Amino acid sequence: MNVVAMIILVLSWFFIIFGMIAVFGLKNMYARILSSTTIDTVASFLVLFALMFVSSSFVFIVRFVLLIIFLLITNPISSHVNIRSAYLSGIPIHDKEVKL
Repeated sequence: MNVVAMIILVLSWFFIIFGMIAVFGLKNMYARILSSTTIDTVASFLVLFALMFVSSSFVFIVRFVLLIIFLLITNPISSHVNIRSAYLSGIPIHDKEVKL
């Protein structure tokens, strides 16, 4: 396996692990949704980027680029839909009102 791809994969795992720890440290549900979406987007982007280095076919590289573009468009939209539905459901925004 390519050394660059291995480094990028390890970096993506650091994002995933430290992101999960950070999500559980946040008290506000909206901040949790925002940070988890950001972590998911970056980690998925890095995994697909590492797979681009490993693949030998140009067709697969084009597919990975299309997947990266799809991820960069759809992940923020899904985060927005989740936060909007939570807001419309009446979940409070401020920390002091949240009861876990």
